[in-house]
Amino acid sequence: MTAIPVLAARHRQQMSILSDADLVPLAKMGDEPAIRAIVQRHNQRLFRTARAIIRNDAEAEDVVQAAYIKAITNLAAFRGEAQLSTWLTRIALNEALGRVRHRKNTTGLEEIDMQTRSPGGEILQLPSCLWATDPETELARSQARHLLENAVDDLPDDFRAVWVLRDVEGMSTDETASYLGIRPETAKTRLHRARKMMRQSIEKQLSGAFSALFPFDGARCAFMADRVIAALRNEAS
Repeated sequence: MTAIPVLAARHRQQMSILSDADLVPLAKMGDEPAIRAIVQRHNQRLFRTARAIIRNDAEAEDVVQAAYIKAITNLAAFRGEAQLSTWLTRIALNEALGRVRHRKNTTGLEEIDMQTRSPGGEILQLPSCLWATDPETELARSQARHLLENAVDDLPDDFRAVWVLRDVEGMSTDETASYLGIRPETAKTRLHRARKMMRQSIEKQLSGAFSALFPFDGARCAFMADRVIAALRNEAS
């Protein structure tokens, strides 16, 4: 009786080391471990992509689920001409953008003045990893993440999509433009402005905290006064 679960677990482990090219034929035949391996492998990218458009975690998860279902049920249409990750990302993007269009009219940014260049468009460096080793480190990591997420959420939809695909997912300008159906020049301009807006947003969020740096009040302040008085008394005696 225990052999079946062990064999199933072993099969899933074998699936996880296969390439996408090897997994796709198995997934087309309905092999669940293969489908599971595909989903787990591409979850991060699809969620980030959907979240960049939707700006809501729960709805982004719905988008990812819908994208997977649409992809898996239409695997026969996948010819391998592009990478599976590219194909899946495009499906997730279309799903997310479709939902946004149903909610509101999107602002067309295709005709941005390509000659406009403002200083400060350099890349915003993000920590690649912040491992939590203690509660204080975990708190700092959480605060930094929320700071960045708030700045990302403040970006206009089209800028946000470009920024996530380029600076988070590490796609090239041409890949990003292809995914979003825009010109590479437009992708460059949106990325430039997104980086600037991100930096301004973070600086604005941090500015209120500057006055609180290195606090020296309350008991510490009173104790210093006591120390000064004590020192003065010692000199007078």
